[in-house]
Amino acid sequence: MPNIANRDDLRKAKEPAILLSDVRLTLASTAGPVNILNGVSLNVVKGEAVALVGPSGSGKSSLLMVAAGLEAASSGSVAVAGQNLSGLSEDALARFRRAHIGIIFQAFHLIPSMTALENVAVPLELMSDSDAFARARSALDAVGLNHRLSHYPGQLSGGEQQRVALARAIVHDPEILFADEPTGNLDGPTGTQVMDLLFALKARCNATLFLVTHEDALAHRCDRILRMKDGVIVADSPRLAALA
Repeated sequence: MPNIANRDDLRKAKEPAILLSDVRLTLASTAGPVNILNGVSLNVVKGEAVALVGPSGSGKSSLLMVAAGLEAASSGSVAVAGQNLSGLSEDALARFRRAHIGIIFQAFHLIPSMTALENVAVPLELMSDSDAFARARSALDAVGLNHRLSHYPGQLSGGEQQRVALARAIVHDPEILFADEPTGNLDGPTGTQVMDLLFALKARCNATLFLVTHEDALAHRCDRILRMKDGVIVADSPRLAALA
C-alpha cells in the first residue's frame, strides 16, 4: 500500500476538480466582522469523494458555499472545474453552476407549486435544453420515483423529496456534486437509502463528491476525510488512515 506522501503525489498529478488557495471569508455582523474561514487551501481531484466533518460553527457549510460559488471568498483563490470563480458576475456564476455543479442541501428546496417532474426539469429548462422533460423523467427513474412524476412536494415523504432533489442535482450530469448534510432531515433507514443513491449516482456520473456531514459512518464511505475547526482544516486523512 502506498504511503500518505505517495498518495499526495498521486493526487497532485491528477487534474483538480476543486482547488482552493488561502481562502478566507469574513462576514459583517452587528458585533463587527466575523472571520468564518481563516486561510483554507485544498486540492480535490476529479472523481474523488471527500467528506468534511467538524463541530457546529467550524465553517464546514461556509467552505462548501464558497467552493460551490454560492458565497464569494473575501480573499484567496477558488478554482472549480477549471474555472477561476473570482470576479465572475452573479449571472456568470449561475450559468457555471448549471453547467458543472449539482447541489443537495439538508432542506430539500423544492418548488411547492411544481410537480416532481417539473422541479427536476427546471435546471435544464434554464439551459434551454429541448429534452428537459425526457431527461428529468430518466433522472427520476434513476432514483426510483418514476411513479411520482406528477406529485407535488407536499404529497411526498421526506425521503421522496430528497430523492427528487437528488434527481434534480444529477439531471445535467454534473462534474461535481456538493452535498450539505443531505440526510439531516431524514430518519436513519431513509437516510441510508438516500446516501446509497447518492454514491451510486456519483459513480454513474463519474462525478467528484464534496460532502459535509456530522455522521462518521457516512464520512467513512468517502475516499478522504477532512476535519475542520475554527475555520481551518486541521486534518486531512485518507479513509483507511482515518479508520485506524
